[in-house]
Amino acid sequence: MMNKPNIEIIKKEFAKLKKLELDEQVELTNEIKIALHDVSPFKDEPTDCVIWVKNEDVYANDYNPNNVAPPEMELLSLSIGNDGYTQPIVTMLTKKGREVIDGFHRSRVGKEVKEIKERVFGYLPVVNIKETQKNKGDRIASTIRHNRARGKHKIDAMSEIVIELKRRNWSDKKVAKQLGMDQDEVLRLTQITGLAEMFEDKEFSQAWEAELLTEDEINIDYEALD
Repeated sequence: MMNKPNIEIIKKEFAKLKKLELDEQVELTNEIKIALHDVSPFKDEPTDCVIWVKNEDVYANDYNPNNVAPPEMELLSLSIGNDGYTQPIVTMLTKKGREVIDGFHRSRVGKEVKEIKERVFGYLPVVNIKETQKNKGDRIASTIRHNRARGKHKIDAMSEIVIELKRRNWSDKKVAKQLGMDQDEVLRLTQITGLAEMFEDKEFSQAWEAELLTEDEINIDYEALD
């Protein structure tokens, strides 16, 4: 049976972190968290490993339909100012840096509010999106689910998102399931962008394809029309 690690010895080793420069402290602390995460029974849960990254490495995605009114932004700033960061920013690591999946406004607070930016030393708390969600369509769906769970999204922007997913060959059924909608809602959001876009979907276009019929097949009673 494996012996339990000596926690006191580990604490003494961790105490040495305080002697390092800030960036080194953060980097080594992140490495320790990641190492623990790799052996954690909760390694499939993003919140099991919150790390801190420089705020300039975190950037907005190009599809988020959520926006926050100035009073709500002020409240968010107040919340983070008084309570601290209680929720990390959900991100995906890219060549450019870390793309925000959820928490763009939390990242703005950490970048733009001087007192908070200084308090967290120009860093932001982030978690990594699950590997299974790294496809852009899945990332879009993840962002929408986070927004809808809070009850916030712009209708026009949501309509554009639905069309984007349909262009990626997502069926209405898949869009509805992944975004937490019913299919009628998907249809209504699709209609906002215009009928031409809506009927690009094979499910609709097949129902509207006209067939060439012979006069006998049409079987119109012309005398009844006189």
